Amino acid sequence: MSDPKNTGRRAARERALSLLYEAQSKGQTVGAVLAALPTAPDSFSVEIITGVEAQQPVLDELIGRFARGWRLERMPQLDLAILRMASFELCERPDVPTAAIISEAVELAKRFSTDNSGRFVNGVLASIATAVRPGVDPTGVSPRPRPGRSAGSAGPGETSEESSGSS
Repeated sequence: MSDPKNTGRRAARERALSLLYEAQSKGQTVGAVLAALPTAPDSFSVEIITGVEAQQPVLDELIGRFARGWRLERMPQLDLAILRMASFELCERPDVPTAAIISEAVELAKRFSTDNSGRFVNGVLASIATAVRPGVDPTGVSPRPRPGRSAGSAGPGETSEESSGSS
């Protein structure tokens, strides 16, 4: 059974994407798009879209740095909106797991954008995650201890400090 919190966030991200794309397509601010809605979207969607708008220059610089060979103005608009949303979450929402952010962004790209968008979004976001969340594996997979050793235990001829990488 799926976690209602994750299902709610998935729907909120999809709603945020549609609102960001609408604002971008119409050349309007997020505030103008929100004001024209008959009912306000959920708070998570609003947090994402207002955060993306407020941080857009920083997010665009970050995306541009890691989207090697791509200028932002040449990217599909949906890909750019997805990258902005996920980059915002990576930078501003440390409570949300890195792997969840990237996975949701890749799914949005696969569902709504071009055939190659999922791979593109995954690659750019994995590089951004490595830069903004040092020490966190963007895949969410923790390294397994070697057979016969528990995590943090010393191997033959090692002290615990040596096995953990401390000096």
